[in-house]
Amino acid sequence: MPDLPPEIAALLSVAIGPLPEGAVVPLPPTFDSVAEERQHRKEQLAAGFRIFGRFGFSEGVAGHITVRDPGDPDTFWVNPFGMSFSRIKASDLIRVDHEGQVLDGVRPVNRAAFVIHAQVHSARPDAIAAAHSHSLHGKAFSSLGVPLDPITQDACAFFEDHGIYDDYRGVVNEREEGERVAKALGSYKAVVLKNHGLLTVGQSVAEAVWWFVTMERSCQAQLLAMAAGTPQLIDRETALLTRGQIGSPIAGWFQARPLWEQITASDPDLFD
Repeated sequence: MPDLPPEIAALLSVAIGPLPEGAVVPLPPTFDSVAEERQHRKEQLAAGFRIFGRFGFSEGVAGHITVRDPGDPDTFWVNPFGMSFSRIKASDLIRVDHEGQVLDGVRPVNRAAFVIHAQVHSARPDAIAAAHSHSLHGKAFSSLGVPLDPITQDACAFFEDHGIYDDYRGVVNEREEGERVAKALGSYKAVVLKNHGLLTVGQSVAEAVWWFVTMERSCQAQLLAMAAGTPQLIDRETALLTRGQIGSPIAGWFQARPLWEQITASDPDLFD
């Protein structure tokens, strides 16, 4: 086994078994400067929006992904209000503070973006990125007011690791509601916003985006299974074991790699 960080070595031992000496394994990047890390995060964010666009997660002007600025972590980068996910480039992103003041960029910010995300980032110092949109199956599932069940391997990533915010009061535009959303998220990787949709967080943009993609698809799978009959649950011990195998931050980063490679190959202008 090549010399890898323990958490990555453990993940790969489950996913692919022993690695031969000299094997090339993609690893989360490291940076020599804040400017270099900032540009990387912005490129990851632009790619995340392109992925959301590719999956059809857009709904008018709703939806946002944010990432902390590495030089000023009390501010974050976000999509400009009203811009298509499928056209966002790294240079289009705007930076705002927790009061919604635009610090970099010329376009306005979606008020709900900073109301929700500012409180999430404030409550969760470990959350480098957060993702939310009005995806079809996520908002359909959210209307049930129930958690995701461990009915598939993929859904086990969220077993006992997501909350439910059940106090919908219209479009989020007040700080207090953002605080309540953050409280419902707690220490979890995701929260179901009842009658609204899904929100996920991660230690990288890639992780937050992956959790959103796979949570949306897990919602779809559960809706289909419930429509067909009574889904059979994976037992708690196995669900927790599986979550440990596929639900860690580094697992989320690795799971996003194929999407990253696909979108950067098809949409190279996102780096502009």
